[in-house]
Amino acid sequence: MIKKMILEAKNIRPSREGFEVAGIFNPAVIRCGKETIMLARVAESAVQNDPDYFLVPVASAQGTIEIVRLPKNDPAYDYSDKRLVRNCQHTYLTSISHLRVARSMDGEHFVFDESGIILPGGIYERFGIEDPRITKIGSTYYVTFTAVSECGINVGLMATKDFRHFRRLGNILHSDNKDCVIFPKKIGGKYLALHRPSTSEFGKLDIWTAESPNLIDWGNHKIMTSARIDYLPCSRVGAGAVPMATAKGWLVVYHSADAANRYHLTAMLLDKNDPNIVLMRSKHPLVEPTETYEKKGFVDQVVFTCGLVADADQLCIYYGVCDQNIAMCTIPIRDVWDNMEAIGA
Repeated sequence: MIKKMILEAKNIRPSREGFEVAGIFNPAVIRCGKETIMLARVAESAVQNDPDYFLVPVASAQGTIEIVRLPKNDPAYDYSDKRLVRNCQHTYLTSISHLRVARSMDGEHFVFDESGIILPGGIYERFGIEDPRITKIGSTYYVTFTAVSECGINVGLMATKDFRHFRRLGNILHSDNKDCVIFPKKIGGKYLALHRPSTSEFGKLDIWTAESPNLIDWGNHKIMTSARIDYLPCSRVGAGAVPMATAKGWLVVYHSADAANRYHLTAMLLDKNDPNIVLMRSKHPLVEPTETYEKKGFVDQVVFTCGLVADADQLCIYYGVCDQNIAMCTIPIRDVWDNMEAIGA
């Protein structure tokens, strides 16, 4: 395995005056001919230049970014988490995320489109849009993403043919939900997706499947308890990259996290005709924080993928590190298979 950092937040320009880039991470990628297209999540925070107020950016219904001013010395507000500000009525994110389009001819050095910025807007995206995944079906690229607001955490869908013009298709799954990836072809006459509902006090944070006749209306939700790992403590799992068709079935690279929010990437093999059936699963972590840039950052010990590309003999996995930067690793495909065992073996 070869790892390298390819994009750092400190080198990314903010989208507007008075803001700074807190992170660029959790990118979706897809190969289009000789190009690799990336949709990267960029988190921006307001420059904190007011001694009395904490400045929180939020999106308006018109797609502009507004600033909410929260009193720093008011005991009603909890500032203990650098990601969030809470009081009895509201929870705010300290940054707001949007998506940016970048292109590369070698899969490593990316150039951002000057006009390729997708901003949040509307009541479901007030606190930002996050963690995209790209699935090509026919000549159209479908992008699932997480929309965050006072309305909860929703899964949105947009479509594009050129990564320059995007058409919003609305929310496709109930709140609260995230980590949604759509399979690149119909299975049994239906489109299929993996997603991760938030839990009640009774359930766990597991991957579920859903099916749709048209990519908009989703139902027949089923839990995939077999995706949960047992070689390390696991408080939650979630879909990562778009499932990849292989001769053995659907290969899925996804994430697992423990109660201390330490993340790693792992893999499973799903039945090609019924992806609710997990055939094989990793025996050990596929990618885990080993490098300094994977261990220390805005949120420590986080590796999180939303996309990969495959060549004949290797996978190239793109992943966010510590909610701050983007890295990539190349893994021989034989190593992925060697690290898997049949369920119940």
